[in-house]
Amino acid sequence: MIIGKPAPFVRTFIDAVDQAIRQDHPDSGLSAMQRSWLAFCVTATLVTHSICWARCERASLGTYSLAALSWMFRPSTIPWDRLLVASVRVILRHHGITSGSLVIDDTENARSKAAKKLAYLSKLRDKASGGYLWGHSLVFLFLVTPKISLPVGFVFYQPDPELSAWYRREKALKKQKAPKAQRPPKPAPKPEYPTKQHLALRLLEDFKATHPDLRVHCITADAL
Repeated sequence: MIIGKPAPFVRTFIDAVDQAIRQDHPDSGLSAMQRSWLAFCVTATLVTHSICWARCERASLGTYSLAALSWMFRPSTIPWDRLLVASVRVILRHHGITSGSLVIDDTENARSKAAKKLAYLSKLRDKASGGYLWGHSLVFLFLVTPKISLPVGFVFYQPDPELSAWYRREKALKKQKAPKAQRPPKPAPKPEYPTKQHLALRLLEDFKATHPDLRVHCITADAL
């Protein structure tokens, strides 16, 4: 499908998100160029079923170049940390949702072996092959309501390299039946590498702060 311009309903949604941001942060709204860029990106994602600058360029027949699209994503001053909050508010207001249940879960997404410069990359266990691969591990918060369900928060998880090395060493020493006194002690937790449980609590705190009027019936969580 060819994209001549952003879909009208997407433009309406982006304008509503901009207004939601300005309600709490009048100086952090989206510029006209940023709104147009976001509207095209959302439209292109719906049309191409992917997030890929090259596909976006092809779908627009070169109207939106790969270089320009990626440049807007990297150096622009879009208030990324407020986009999801404002988007959720717009959706909840549109559907008249005032309550729901929260679900905490985690997921792993594989990445290319050549993508070692991406942030928060770590080795993930591949259950299918029994080996390891590079990828991202995320903890996310999901709001479930009688009308709709939608993600309302997420954060990247990165294991402590020192702790991971200790686990591997500990497993090897146990296999060799080494006494506990001869095995190195477990490293102390580091604030820069929070556990998935700590990340989940942080997501709940952020959700409470940004959506104080929403009534939460219950909170469930998968084993993290």
